[in-house]
Amino acid sequence: MFDPDHSAPPFNPIPPVVAALAIVIFGIELVFQAGARGFIGGPEAVGWRLTALRDYGFFAGYFDYMLESQTWPFDGLKRFVTYPFIHYSLTHALFACVLLLALGNFAGRMFRTWAILVVFFASSVVGALVFGLTSTTEAPLFGAYPAIYGLLGLYTWALWVAAEELGANPYAAFRLVGILVAIQVVFILIDGRWDGLFAEIGGFATGFALATIVAPGGFTRLRRKLQGRR
Repeated sequence: MFDPDHSAPPFNPIPPVVAALAIVIFGIELVFQAGARGFIGGPEAVGWRLTALRDYGFFAGYFDYMLESQTWPFDGLKRFVTYPFIHYSLTHALFACVLLLALGNFAGRMFRTWAILVVFFASSVVGALVFGLTSTTEAPLFGAYPAIYGLLGLYTWALWVAAEELGANPYAAFRLVGILVAIQVVFILIDGRWDGLFAEIGGFATGFALATIVAPGGFTRLRRKLQGRR
């Protein structure tokens, strides 16, 4: 499951696709920061973030309209994959980049580059679907967290499947997602918005489910796991 080569570097190189995603997320945030401080774009740059949220965020109301009218304009469909690149603050974007790089570094040890990319965007799409079906707010869904939770699903699946090989408790594989959800629940109790958490859980479930498909020998590992064999 893991590389036993003790001569290998202590830190696995971050997959280029993960680094590229983080650069795009942080680069967009830097543009918002520069515009808000008047360094670029003139007076109208102060509103760039709000404009981006309006044009690229995922709105449950817009999704309801598409469902009811059975029309699927490009402007509506693009939002399934554009909202992860827009954040509400520098801290929000930085934390997303840190989680993305950390989980991407681990995922790069087991999963191919294309698999990471597929899970990132599939989790974004499913997270948006869950948000659209459960949210009643007029505020949009934005931020990379549903996609990042998808990578967390890959990480959790890998630990869960390898638990017996490593002599670990299989339920401990879910510890990290449990901690993150518990932290978010605390903030949710303050502002009362649960819809974002539902989107992230949808992203996690997507990554966990797709792991069997995209992992090398995933079906074989899962079968051995369910049969209690190593």
